[in-house]
Amino acid sequence: MALILPSIPSLSTFSSLQVKLAASQVKGDQHVPADIPRHQLTTLIRSIINKQDEHGPFYIVDLGVLVSLMEKWNHCLPNVQPFFAVKCNHEPAFIAALATLGASFDCASKAEIEAVFAHGVSPMRIVYANPCKGEYHLRYAAGVGVDLATFDSMDEVDKIKRCHPKCSLLLRIAVPNDKSSWRSFGAKFGALPEEVAPLLRHAHKLGLRVVGISFHVGSKASESQVYRRAIAAARAAFDVADELKMPKMHVLDIGGGFKANQLFDEIAETINVAIKDYFSDHQSDSDLTVMAEPGRFFAETAFTMVANVMGKRVRGEKREYWISDGIYGSFNLPAYDKSSMQISPLQILSPHQNQVTYSSTVFGPTCDSLDTVVADCKLPELKLNDYLVFHNMGAYTTSAGTNFNGFCISAIPTYLAFTSANN
Repeated sequence: MALILPSIPSLSTFSSLQVKLAASQVKGDQHVPADIPRHQLTTLIRSIINKQDEHGPFYIVDLGVLVSLMEKWNHCLPNVQPFFAVKCNHEPAFIAALATLGASFDCASKAEIEAVFAHGVSPMRIVYANPCKGEYHLRYAAGVGVDLATFDSMDEVDKIKRCHPKCSLLLRIAVPNDKSSWRSFGAKFGALPEEVAPLLRHAHKLGLRVVGISFHVGSKASESQVYRRAIAAARAAFDVADELKMPKMHVLDIGGGFKANQLFDEIAETINVAIKDYFSDHQSDSDLTVMAEPGRFFAETAFTMVANVMGKRVRGEKREYWISDGIYGSFNLPAYDKSSMQISPLQILSPHQNQVTYSSTVFGPTCDSLDTVVADCKLPELKLNDYLVFHNMGAYTTSAGTNFNGFCISAIPTYLAFTSANN
């Protein structure tokens, strides 16, 4: 029997009110966020600051941005079901809103599966997309009905046979020439071309059902043709399965690497054309189900982080500031992409001060000298308990933060907003 993944619902099925209600219920808010024009987000930030008992960092998740991004996805990739990568941002209200919008979820551990289940998501809407899974986590997935997972090694096949023998499988393959991405995954994940046939044969011999192929071009793809090369490689793997007389595969997982930028339109067009070119014999929905694992695309631009200035030093014409979050929190060095950082000063104590700018360095709150958020940027003169507003802060920020030096990333609150670019 073919594995049937959930179809993509039309956004017309949902109202913005439903999205707001889903997120608000998670937060325990008594009323949903009102619609505000996007350019008035600063007004909301000031109102939150005025209500703070103690100065400290906070996030705002803009549900209006999320709805717009889902509309964009469905317009550009109408036949590709998004499985949001929970590792990118596990904020409960954000997960609830995505679930309401019809997204499915890419999970890599028991904890991530539990986080998605907390919002009533069916196990059919989860892919266990970690090619190397702990046995305890895998047995948990089997027990709760998460029956779709990836693999890329012989030992993983044996493990799945022991722990979750009814699981449907996606063979993850390496992407040819994926060096154009910000971070390539090929050194750690993906079967090489010469490994595809032995892996498929071994899984089939053990009675496991391989239903399709998955790949990931790497984080932040910088050119579109890497997807075409990967889809071509996936088609070659489909052909290998046919040559081995295995049950016909029907799932193509095109992974992630997407950003909500101008390149996305080109990437989407490349994907649509490549699927048509390489899978022309799988054009009906029953013949081929296409899924993806976007994270950054949905999360990055939907979140804004606000941090207060907690320290200051003047050295000649240079200014140095300490803020209440740093590289061991939201700005973690391995995962956070500083190229997306946009900083706006928010002068609370002297809003009409002369806007002369100074070469400025912004440090995080810890005692580590490496804890530098940004160096040599231009900022106006700030005072203690003024604020800095950081835009595009939804991808691999809170999800990859730590509690180093006693600064607890999980203690940073998140507030809800719903803005519209048209107001």
